[in-house]
Amino acid sequence: MSTMDKTQNGDLSEKSDETTRNVGEQSSVNKQVELQEQAEGGEAEDNISSPTAEDKSADSQVYTATSLLLTTKKETSVKTHPVTLDWAFGINPALPVFSLLDQDRLAVLYSCSHVAVIYDHASSSQHLLQGHCSPISCLCVSEDKRWLVTADKGQDSVLIIWDSYTGIPVRTMFDCHPEGGVTAVALSNDSRYLVTIGAGAVQRVCIWDWTNETEDPECQTDINPEYSFQNHIVFNPTDSSQLLSNSGSQVLFYTWDKGIMEYSAPEISNKTFNKTVGRLTQSVFHSGGVQAFSVTMAGNLVLWDVLKGSVTHQNKAMKATKLIPLQKNGITVLTLCDSFIVTGDVKGHVRFYDENFKLINWYSDFNLEAIASISFSKEIPASSIEGYQEDCTLKTKPFVNRNFVLSTVSAAVVHVKAQGSVAQTLLNEHAESLDAVACHPKQPLVAMGSRGGLLKVWDYENKRVIANRVFHTDKQIQCITYDPQGFYLAVGFASGAVQILDPCTLQQGEESFHYSQDCITHLTFSHDSFFLATADTGRAVTVFHLCKEGSQHVWKYLGRHRSHYKPIQDLLFGVQLDSTQPRLISLGMDRRLVEYDLQNSKKNELLILSSDRIEQSAVPTCMAWYPPLTTEHFLLTASDLYKMKLFNVTTKMCRKTLLGPTYGTPVKKMLTLPASKDGDPSSRYMAYITQNKVGVHILPLDGNTFKSTALLCHPMGVSSLACSYDGRYIFTAGGMDKTVFLWEISFPALEAAAALGGKELIPFYTLIEGGRDGELFKMMEDLFYYCQLRNQGIDSMETRQVSTHIPLTEVPFVMRALGFYPTEQELEDMQNEVKFSRYAETGKYVTHIDLEEFIKLYVNHRPAFDTSKEDLFKAFQVLGVLYESGQLVMTREELLELLQSRGEPMTEEELAECLMTLPDLGVEGGRSETGTLHCKDPESLLESKLPLNITVDTFATDILGFSSASQEPPPEEGSSSSSKLSKAS
Repeated sequence: MSTMDKTQNGDLSEKSDETTRNVGEQSSVNKQVELQEQAEGGEAEDNISSPTAEDKSADSQVYTATSLLLTTKKETSVKTHPVTLDWAFGINPALPVFSLLDQDRLAVLYSCSHVAVIYDHASSSQHLLQGHCSPISCLCVSEDKRWLVTADKGQDSVLIIWDSYTGIPVRTMFDCHPEGGVTAVALSNDSRYLVTIGAGAVQRVCIWDWTNETEDPECQTDINPEYSFQNHIVFNPTDSSQLLSNSGSQVLFYTWDKGIMEYSAPEISNKTFNKTVGRLTQSVFHSGGVQAFSVTMAGNLVLWDVLKGSVTHQNKAMKATKLIPLQKNGITVLTLCDSFIVTGDVKGHVRFYDENFKLINWYSDFNLEAIASISFSKEIPASSIEGYQEDCTLKTKPFVNRNFVLSTVSAAVVHVKAQGSVAQTLLNEHAESLDAVACHPKQPLVAMGSRGGLLKVWDYENKRVIANRVFHTDKQIQCITYDPQGFYLAVGFASGAVQILDPCTLQQGEESFHYSQDCITHLTFSHDSFFLATADTGRAVTVFHLCKEGSQHVWKYLGRHRSHYKPIQDLLFGVQLDSTQPRLISLGMDRRLVEYDLQNSKKNELLILSSDRIEQSAVPTCMAWYPPLTTEHFLLTASDLYKMKLFNVTTKMCRKTLLGPTYGTPVKKMLTLPASKDGDPSSRYMAYITQNKVGVHILPLDGNTFKSTALLCHPMGVSSLACSYDGRYIFTAGGMDKTVFLWEISFPALEAAAALGGKELIPFYTLIEGGRDGELFKMMEDLFYYCQLRNQGIDSMETRQVSTHIPLTEVPFVMRALGFYPTEQELEDMQNEVKFSRYAETGKYVTHIDLEEFIKLYVNHRPAFDTSKEDLFKAFQVLGVLYESGQLVMTREELLELLQSRGEPMTEEELAECLMTLPDLGVEGGRSETGTLHCKDPESLLESKLPLNITVDTFATDILGFSSASQEPPPEEGSSSSSKLSKAS
């Protein structure tokens, strides 16, 4: 082992373990040992003999790891998390792929969304490096392939250094560039120093000694924005105090020492050589460390050399001395390998040059797209020259070089074995947005399609591709689905076309339809596979029918109907309760639930059976059939107000309102998982996605937040969700991140997490401000029993009959007394929920409610979040007019007209009574709660109490009584204003 290898594999391994134990901090003792080792030529490693160091190294996985550890490590422990990432399908083609090849493994490093992947092709295994909350923006690998660095952009950006042998993070750096994250990163040749470039408007370059315990950079400098955005940086391999970076038009050279960093920007333009230079792509230092090279999209190489007369070590001025036309095609990649200069171009060719820029060899037979990265293995070529191709010099000597890995802009990764010039495709993934994913109903197969026209079917248990097809005419795949029997695979395109394919061959017969010019957003088959329905961005539903012609079954167009005036959110087939006939329903942003009359529809005439408005102010986002956990059958919907509702499938009556998952954004799609064949058939679960998270919920739904869990899956947004036929796995498609993630579900872990929340009412107490011992709960108890007195008459002198129940008619008064002001429709839903709660079992109505049921009713029905200043501004943006002063204004007449005519209209008497109870408009002392407001002239009262022109601040402070529109309103009054505004809108 060389001195360099001993330094990196020995001392840095020990320090990496120390970093892991101390969450990213290094001890000063290890730092001194490292400096001593460098001074003594690497022999300090053999001199460390203290018991403490030996004990630490013996316990350290990083210190004792070998390159085979990731391959041989097996998961034997029980899953402790309800949802675990198991596999990543896809790759980010914009970032480089790094070879981790050696004599023991054929492995590569690449990124998928916010996850870095170490993929071992020989064992077909992945090790997933998870720790980022935003998509990875850059990554690099140390010279000896031991240390990996990943970084991201965006809010709460982090940079993580990993041990490639164990996959353990040895250092995490938080907010090293708080102005926007990291756009480029590189390690020095000895792996001690790390350089980062920020992604802010004014880019900052920082040098870090990541093996040190300090959290501040060694030095830093800000780049003048006139040099354009720097996106590539490297160290001088012979001198870590020198670096270079480049943008598309400028190369910068840096020197640093003793905490001071300087940079120079030598001139480079078409005027420099009176020739077209081209857009700069990548730059490197010469292996000798003096000169540097840059390549361009015009096929040129720019040679940088030290300016004569510049001899000081810290300020070697560089100048572009030559412009060498290397080739005709644009050069996208530039790197060094031993004594060779290696380029990759837009034609997918790889060329090797000697130090005099003479072409030695090239690879042009791989039939690849533009090269995105080239990475060589660390193994030294074999001494035998057998199998190596001859170079292109006159001496035709054997061309001996290292094996390497290529990646292309089309998301292909190819391993090239130099001995024999054998190219092996390791990955061939989606290069465009990946929006569609669907699982086979009876086999461990998952299909995924992208906007690039690529459709692939994977065996997700064995991790191999079963079939793939590229569509050229209708290219952009938007959604896909299997029929319940697994006989067909339907594909919907952005062009409006629909194709029905054989799920094995991915070929279609005559089943190709184009009845819409709008993008297909939803596809669904009926339970008997005889109907296929689609929804598109034109707000129309189209139905196809499987007909028998002779001895064959063929798909025919049935009809189409534009049934919504806003985008369609979901589309579902179900089964009629009194027969086995299919039923089709659609749900739109217009808050309407539409059912179609399939039995009476005929060709070119799709009939509507019913159309019901199911929400007042909330916008429904998705729906699913609720599993038969009760005698009553339900349809489950979710809304943008974080609520879920159960509707009777026959009457469409809202039977229950429940608090849904509140993980930042509302639920956008949900699926009930198949019943487990091995476990309890009565235990049912639901998978769902929000804007960027995936989660699982225990059924039945009751508003208990501990029965749900979610975690980040795609930071840029989730496009689609699918579950395996046995309910063990769920799949999420990330859209723009070009990735599909496979998640394994652990139901015991989910049940254990729910049990930690407590039983019966304990989970609901945590949802009440102050909990079981808080003021709100005590108020509930007081109001609950006061309602009994009120119901029996406040002025009565007879003996009181105190019980644990109150009449159902008292619920609205208690809700309002607690600061929740529901609309009349919401009150009706509450009363129906309690009234019919036992009707299916007993045939009788419920007329009273106890305190426990009331607490659940309150927690589930009240708004998930208080009204905020943003809500007030949004309301005024819709209802008000922008004046020249820049303020949104609504006149008194407009406000009164809206409240008396829109939504649930209010009379003048009701408005006067409402306004008189507001803190800044009411009469001091108020009135008796059992009394009635007597106002001879409510119109004059309203005019006297309301200003002529009402702004946001006027409405918040003078009418509602908030201290300021910029301040969060109190829950009590906030809920009231939210109710009134929702009525008006």
